[in-house]
Amino acid sequence: MAFVELIDDEEFAAADREVFGFTPNLNRLFARRPVAYAAWKQLNGSIKETMDLRRYELATVAAAGELRSSYCSLAHGKVLYDRFGFKPGDPVSDEERAVQELARKVAADATAVTQADIDELRAFGLSEDEVFDVVLAAAARCFFSKMLDGLGVAPDAEFRELPPEVREPLTVGRAIED
Repeated sequence: MAFVELIDDEEFAAADREVFGFTPNLNRLFARRPVAYAAWKQLNGSIKETMDLRRYELATVAAAGELRSSYCSLAHGKVLYDRFGFKPGDPVSDEERAVQELARKVAADATAVTQADIDELRAFGLSEDEVFDVVLAAAARCFFSKMLDGLGVAPDAEFRELPPEVREPLTVGRAIED
């Protein structure tokens, strides 16, 4: 149960319900501040629009896992599973591993990121903009994950529908809502 009351606002929830097939808890939280939600969606959309989707999701899940955010790990792990058939523990390329490592490092302690971390991605052929995108994705996840967890927002019950081999490793913090 969230630490603040989640609001059911059918009009506000309509767009998310269309996308997700249900009203997510994050929508019910942001019904308190629709302008902030619109700003988040704009920021997050601007990051995603310049990134390869798989890279974005891998970086996001890595950062969310480091932050112990079940909500974000499950939501973005579901995208990886639904879109790419990717399950936690599946092999990744060396480039994807480096992307995940940088995302985790940004989430854990951005001051620990070194030139060598950035150069490793460059060695795989990532451009300056692509490296920037990875850091943007991880840093944005820090904001969103901490906001949800700081208010005790549980992952939606719908995540229980994920296969156990996907759901269980992605539940890294708060339990899924009953």
